[in-house]
Amino acid sequence: MELVTNSLKILNEEDKKDLDVARISEDEISTAKRKLYIESYGCQMNFADSEIVASILRENDFATTSKIEEAELILLNTCAIRENAEQKVRHRLQHLVPMKQKRKNVKIGILGCMAERLKTKLLEEEKVVDMVVGPDAYRDLPNLINEVEDGQKAVNVFLSREETYADITPIRLDSNGVTAFISIMRGCDNMCSFCVVPYTRGRERSRDPHSIVKEATELFEQGYREVTLLGQNVDSYKWKSTETAQENIVTFANLLEMVALVNPDLRVRFSTSHPKDITDEVLYTIKKYDNICKYIHLPAQSGSSRILELMNRTYDREWYIGKIDRIREILGEECGISQDMIAGFCTETEEDHQDTLSLMDYVKYDYGYMFAYSERPNTPAAKKLQDDVPNEIKNRRLAEIIAKQREHSLERNQMSIGKVYKVLIEGFSKRSNEHLSGRNDQNKMIIFPKGNHQKGEYVNVMITECSSATLIGHIVE
Repeated sequence: MELVTNSLKILNEEDKKDLDVARISEDEISTAKRKLYIESYGCQMNFADSEIVASILRENDFATTSKIEEAELILLNTCAIRENAEQKVRHRLQHLVPMKQKRKNVKIGILGCMAERLKTKLLEEEKVVDMVVGPDAYRDLPNLINEVEDGQKAVNVFLSREETYADITPIRLDSNGVTAFISIMRGCDNMCSFCVVPYTRGRERSRDPHSIVKEATELFEQGYREVTLLGQNVDSYKWKSTETAQENIVTFANLLEMVALVNPDLRVRFSTSHPKDITDEVLYTIKKYDNICKYIHLPAQSGSSRILELMNRTYDREWYIGKIDRIREILGEECGISQDMIAGFCTETEEDHQDTLSLMDYVKYDYGYMFAYSERPNTPAAKKLQDDVPNEIKNRRLAEIIAKQREHSLERNQMSIGKVYKVLIEGFSKRSNEHLSGRNDQNKMIIFPKGNHQKGEYVNVMITECSSATLIGHIVE
C-alpha cells in the first residue's frame, strides 16, 4: 500500500491549481456499494460536468469519495485547450499505474475534451485507461462501465446537437454550500482559429430556461446564495419556445433577469462572454438588478487587429475598445473586467505584442488569464498558419503581459481602499481560521476578521489595505 500512496502524492502545486476532487457525503458512505473518484482539470465547465457525471452514476449505485485508494472507478475529467493541460493528465495516469497493477478491479476512465480530441488513440497510447468518454456521452456511462467490467475497452465520443443534461440535478462536489455553477449551454459556434473547443464540445445549443430557473430556485432553498451561469459563450444563449402558438425567444438578457428574480438574496454571476455577443440589453439588465454582479470576463486574446483577424475573433482592436467604453459608460468605472490574453500567436511581431500591452494600459483589467500560444492539432491555425514565434520570445512576452496585469490589478485594488463592499462569506481564509473570505460584486476576494459571522451571510466590509490579488478589511455596520 505504501507504494501506491507515495506514487499518488506527486501532484505538484501547478497541477493542484486546476484540480477538483470529488467528496463523499455521510449518507452515501453507508448506502452505496461502489466508490467513484473524480478529478477535474481545466475550466469551470469541466467541474460542472463532473457534478453531472456524479449524479448519473449515483443512480447506478456509485458514491463519490475523496480517497482514491477506496475507489473502484477512477475518472479524470480532462481539458484539451492547451498542450500543458493534456500533459498534466498523462503525467497523472503514469502515477496511477502502480495502483492499477496492485488492484486489478480498479477501472480508469478519461472523460471530457481530451477524450473527445484523441478518441481511441488514448487507449492505444495509455494502456492504463479502460474507458474513453466524450462530454456528450455521459448518460452512456453505466453501459460503458458494464463493457469494461466484461473485460472490454469502452469508447463513446459521439457529439450531440441536442444534449444539455437539463433534466439531471448535479451533485455538488467539494461544495462550500454557498456558491454553485449552473450550466446554461454547451458547445461553441465561433470557430476561433486557435481553439479546439468546437471540435471537443460540439455545436452550440442552449438549455431550457425553465430548467435553469428551477435549478437556481432549488439551490437557493438549499442555502446557496450565489450561482454562476456557465457556457463557452453565455451571451449567445438563445432558447426558442414553442409552448404557445406564438414562438417566443429567450435571450441571455432575458435569462439573467429570470434568474435574478428567483430571490434578491441570490447573487448571480456568469462566464464567459465573447466580445462580439455582449449587448447593451445585457449591460442594462446587469445595471437594473443589484443581485447581478457588476463583473464581466471579456477575453480579448490580443490587442493587435492583425492578430485578431488571424484568430478569427470577428472584431478588431477599435471595436473591442468601444465595447469596453460601453461597459464603463453603463455600469461605471468600478465594474470589474477580466481578460484572456495569448502571447506569441502565429506571426506575432513585436509591434503586435506592444499593441496588446497598450490595450491593457487602456482597459486596466482587474485580473486576467494569460498563456503562451500552444498549437492544438486540427484547428484552423494548425492547418493554415505557422507557429513561428520561438518559445523564448513567447515566454518573454508572456512575462511582460503578466507583469503588466499585476501592475493594473494592484492599481485597481488600491482604488477600493476606504470603500465599503457587500461581501458574501464563502468560508475561512486559506491562511487563518480567525479570518473569513468572500467576494464582492466585482469578483474580488476580500479577507476580514470573522467576528460572530459565518459562511452564507452577507456582510459590509470596509477595505483598509490590499495586494495585487486580495483586498483586506473589516466588517462595518
